[in-house]
Amino acid sequence: MKPGDLLTLAWRGLTRRPARTLLTALGLSVAVAGMVLFLSLGEGVRQVFTGQFRSVGPDIQLTLNGSESGLLPPANLDAALTSQVRAAAAPLGATQVTPVVTVLKQALDPAQSAVYYGLPAAQGIGALFQGLTVTQGRALEAADENRAVAVLGASAARNAGVGVGGRVDVLGTPVRVIGILGGGHALNDTFTFLPIGTLQRAARTPGRVSLIAVTLRDPARARSAAQTLSTQLKLEAQTRGDVLAVVDRALRVTDAARFGLSLVALIVGGLAVANTVSMSVFERVREFGTLRAIGARPALIRALVLTEGLLLSALAGVTGLLAGLAGNAGVNAYTRALAGFDGAALTVPLALIALAVSVSLGVLAALIPARTAGRLSVVQALSRV
Repeated sequence: MKPGDLLTLAWRGLTRRPARTLLTALGLSVAVAGMVLFLSLGEGVRQVFTGQFRSVGPDIQLTLNGSESGLLPPANLDAALTSQVRAAAAPLGATQVTPVVTVLKQALDPAQSAVYYGLPAAQGIGALFQGLTVTQGRALEAADENRAVAVLGASAARNAGVGVGGRVDVLGTPVRVIGILGGGHALNDTFTFLPIGTLQRAARTPGRVSLIAVTLRDPARARSAAQTLSTQLKLEAQTRGDVLAVVDRALRVTDAARFGLSLVALIVGGLAVANTVSMSVFERVREFGTLRAIGARPALIRALVLTEGLLLSALAGVTGLLAGLAGNAGVNAYTRALAGFDGAALTVPLALIALAVSVSLGVLAALIPARTAGRLSVVQALSRV
């Protein structure tokens, strides 16, 4: 029998019970769509962080607990250490040393969440993030130190519904907006920048900083300089590459968790495929007996049943992939409106993995029904009522 004839017979077998076939394919496609969406979220976040930290951030950042503190460490470092860092970093080619306070405000509504950065007003935002320009109002200036003023990222200003001259609440402190950054800088668009003294006062952490950033004349020396500073000052020193590696490890852990949850749903979908194919085999015993009687070998019967499972899972996989793409578009529309970046990204390898897992589960689910159908004797099959 030609492959085309086998596919035709398999398709006819599936369409004999269109409602059952449709419901089974729908269940598996929902599982595939969930897998596509979950994995795309991880890839989208990875691309944003990778692009962000390759081009911005300090060459070295010194913290109390290193990667254990996360990307936004608490203000648990004595600000007086800044002068010690400056003295130790100067011989290593440091051009700038910047104390930084970071605070994350979390809320049930993502639009109400905020990331606050406190920096010396005289050094400004450029001490920590390069390439950011103020398109409305003005940037921080030395005279702004300890004043209740802030520069907002484009997305932060949009979410807060304020413009230059308006006021935002920063941890219970009303702050006047003096500038808004231009958009298109992904995560930076969601940040709010304040004079370091102002944020320390609002966060009730006087004399404390979250990290001390060091900018080098030659960034290629960041690794050796970080080791020297860590040894001399007894602090945890991380380069930009170290921070990116921490992010990547964290995302890999969440990728594994998302894949595990998706796999559970896919296994349930695979069981539905097994049930559908088993019912099809039970209902078509006499048909298989007739095929055997006219010369069909058991291998052909097994191939026919496996092809039905393959067709069903492939149909569900393609449908789930399209549904996942639609879900990604919805997620990206939301994250672009909220923070100015795409939160989900479906790569070709991820799409192929989703399709491969779907098809593999379908074929595995059809193995037992195929084996049962292939072992039927002609007499047994034709005598079945």
